[in-house]
Amino acid sequence: MRLEETLRTLCAMPAVSGFEMQAAQAVAALFQPYCDTVETDRSGNVLAYRKCGKKHAKTVLLDAHLDQIGFVVTEVLEGGFLRFAPVGGVDPRMLLAGEVTVLADEPLYGVVACMPPHLLKAGEQDKAVTVDQMLIDTGLTDAKDRIRIGTPIAFAQKPVRLLGGQLCSKCLDDRAGVAAILLAVEKLKKVKKLGCNIAVLISTQEEVTGLGAQTGAFAVQPEYAIAVDVTHGKTPDGPADGVFELGSGVAVGMGPNLHRGLTKRLIKAAKANDIGYSLEVMEGNTGTNAWTMQTVACGIATALLSIPEKYMHTPVEVVKLSDVEAAADLIAAFLREFDGEAEE
Repeated sequence: MRLEETLRTLCAMPAVSGFEMQAAQAVAALFQPYCDTVETDRSGNVLAYRKCGKKHAKTVLLDAHLDQIGFVVTEVLEGGFLRFAPVGGVDPRMLLAGEVTVLADEPLYGVVACMPPHLLKAGEQDKAVTVDQMLIDTGLTDAKDRIRIGTPIAFAQKPVRLLGGQLCSKCLDDRAGVAAILLAVEKLKKVKKLGCNIAVLISTQEEVTGLGAQTGAFAVQPEYAIAVDVTHGKTPDGPADGVFELGSGVAVGMGPNLHRGLTKRLIKAAKANDIGYSLEVMEGNTGTNAWTMQTVACGIATALLSIPEKYMHTPVEVVKLSDVEAAADLIAAFLREFDGEAEE
């Protein structure tokens, strides 16, 4: 698997929260060569399994979310203009003049309308524009015939390779996590004997409800789960604490809702295999599917691995490929040796 090529393929798949089914089917095909069974469920989740063949073997669930932040059409106006609402945590400050794809039956180009500064009245340049005051201009005279209310909209940016092995793209949150899990199960394909069953959940709606992780984890009901997501990368204008240098490896979460035994086993595997990692201390809700999955059914022992990412929830998110590889390496190294026991 060529990681950059795979990430480009994943980031090209539109999957605004609640509208993931088409992308889910494409992702299911990517996992097919490495798993015994692969399916999509009614929530749009991808569920894949690899059985170890041992009786009463325990199961480790690997989760990354497929959905991305975006928008939905709320009204189609004359002249090809659209009113829209955000889906997920969209920052309105970075929308004006942004390029988008309207995911109608035929994908359509649009741009978030922006008043030229020359036409603004005195004092208006210092005021933030709210989403309900914005319009998307499609330039279509027949927009009412081609675009329905409720149509999803995604950022239009394509991936760009940056210096130092970095990749800039929309929706690397959390296609980077999907790629890490895909690379990990590929690495495990040649391992004949595993000590546990592996289940993969590429989940829906993490950005809005956590529904996919909840229903998917309930369907599997594993003993253990590892959520793979992104965390904040260090930038000059950002905080000094709680952020991670790109290139530092994978961040291993530590907090009251994360299982201590499972976390210790992951750290042990990182040290034993010389895999770059940092510790990410969390005081409570991680804001990821780790929080959702741990409370499913009678409870699931859950850990969290995160890939450093700059500019989260923007169309220009940036990750370093080596950090995605570190996450994959750690997952694979852990599962090669895991016997199903992770006591405190």
